Amino acid sequence: MMTSTPSVSPERANSPHDGTDRAAIDFRDLEEIGPPVSIKSWQSSGGGFLHPTVQIVPVDFVKRLGTGRPGWFVESLHAPIGRRIELQFQGPVHLLAMYNEGARRDGETSIDGFAPSKVRNFAKKLTFVPAGCGYRERLETAASTRLTFLYLDPTVLRNDAETDYAARVHFEDSIVWETAAKLKSAIENGQAKRTLYLSALSSVLAVELSRCDDNAARDTTLNRGGLAGWQKRAVLGYIEEHLGEQVCLSTLAQLARQSHHHFCRAFKQSFGVPPHQYHVQRRIEQAKLLLADRSISITDIGFTLGYSQTSSFSVAFRKNTGWTPSEYRRWA
Repeated sequence: MMTSTPSVSPERANSPHDGTDRAAIDFRDLEEIGPPVSIKSWQSSGGGFLHPTVQIVPVDFVKRLGTGRPGWFVESLHAPIGRRIELQFQGPVHLLAMYNEGARRDGETSIDGFAPSKVRNFAKKLTFVPAGCGYRERLETAASTRLTFLYLDPTVLRNDAETDYAARVHFEDSIVWETAAKLKSAIENGQAKRTLYLSALSSVLAVELSRCDDNAARDTTLNRGGLAGWQKRAVLGYIEEHLGEQVCLSTLAQLARQSHHHFCRAFKQSFGVPPHQYHVQRRIEQAKLLLADRSISITDIGFTLGYSQTSSFSVAFRKNTGWTPSEYRRWA
């Protein structure tokens, strides 16, 4: 069982020796935005903290990168298949978890005061933890699992009604997902300097999260016409296995047993972007993980992900992240 990290102390965070990742972020040190950096590296550098990030047990095989500025912080987490991990969080900021992909063989997700969720396939689902609430998650990964954690200060995530936000576990909402994805991208690619833009996106997200009563009906409408669960698994599985190759739309449509036209429309309805853009985004996410390993050259990473030239890889990476591979690696 993990213990909670103190939530508002200006002390230094000591390196853990019990297998628990107690990394924490000091928003006071984030005035100048940089590419995502290793949470473990940030922690070992001895930075102070105002609030904790998600605690993870064990941490040896989990890769996590984060970046942000005062009020906003985003973290990307990747855990391979066949691993047991536990996550826990409680702090003075709101936490929005985006399950980009993943499934579990066993485990549950809970927020204080709510019945636990034992959903096995949580790809494209969301979990919202209001400031002060306790969040716990146990899982044995049945597939490669990628999560995004958005940490948002209550001063930036405000709704006009000034009502308390309700905690929600493993819900689906295409509009919330799209807005959160835009906010994540803005923080990661350097637009975090544009405070007005981040504030505007946060205001939209606040409105969407506060409209709990309308979510069920809205989700049903938004998900109509999208891909079924088995179609998502088949298509995403194929894309993951062929990240370094050109993926043919006809092949994906055949896997989903749909015509080319209907597949493209259903895919975008389910994931918010066309198949090709999703494929590129996954390549870039994989590139981020590979760049953290300095034993692999940038040229080899580009070749591994299907880019015939280092220059084309650099252009694609910078277009999606706002940083060149070399700049990103210096920070990772």
